[in-house]
Amino acid sequence: MELGNFWFAFGLTLFAGLSTGIGSALAFFTKTTNTRFLSVSLGFSAGVMVYVSFVEILQKAKEALIPELGEKIATWYTVLAFFAGILIIALIDRLIPAFENPHEIKRVEDVSKDKKKDQKLVRMGMFTALAIAIHNFPEGIATFIAGLSDTSIAIPIAVAIAIHNIPEGIAVSVPISYGTGSKKKGFFLSFLSGLAEPVGALLAYFILMPFLNDTLFGIIFASVAGIMVFISIDELLPTAREYGLPHHSVYGFLAGMAVMALSLLLFI
Repeated sequence: MELGNFWFAFGLTLFAGLSTGIGSALAFFTKTTNTRFLSVSLGFSAGVMVYVSFVEILQKAKEALIPELGEKIATWYTVLAFFAGILIIALIDRLIPAFENPHEIKRVEDVSKDKKKDQKLVRMGMFTALAIAIHNFPEGIATFIAGLSDTSIAIPIAVAIAIHNIPEGIAVSVPISYGTGSKKKGFFLSFLSGLAEPVGALLAYFILMPFLNDTLFGIIFASVAGIMVFISIDELLPTAREYGLPHHSVYGFLAGMAVMALSLLLFI
């Protein structure tokens, strides 16, 4: 692996992770939430992730496994790794208490309702930041591995995860800003929570890369597909529907699949 590939993959992961800062900036600079835009954007991200996972990532994972394992065993490993990825992210999601889950809807306008300090809200915001950091570790690994593997799928994945992180930034910023009366504290902690993704990338690089071969790569890549499908179905689409009208998220989802399909066709 060339060093340039590392910096490209890490740069994409850093971009995706720190996009929580966009959400915190919305809470800092604006008075209302553009729910229609967020609904379409989150649906778009889900469309990108689902399409690329099933059409491209699983296929590449299987191709990496075939030379060592043969087609039949490679197919089994690909499917098992896919569902293992789903299980991993589902367990992470399950271990986070519901009231501290970063995917509970927050709106920018909630900050200005009351300036009274509330330690319970501050605590909720802090735990939400921690929850997002835990969620973002596997997302960081997914973006990083995709960046090392294939530019044509890495960039759309990074953009999709970046969009996904915007409402997470709001979810941290709103309760902390509301509870402390300081938007600056909300902005800072929200921005900081996104650093978990590049940290996940570094862990993947230093722990997994020394042992990386085609078989391990295929297993990891199939797991990445499972992680992204779960995120799309469990987080992105439900959140998109709550932010806007049901059709907004569907239109965004279909547009995301179409754009991802077109981008892959251009690289044939």
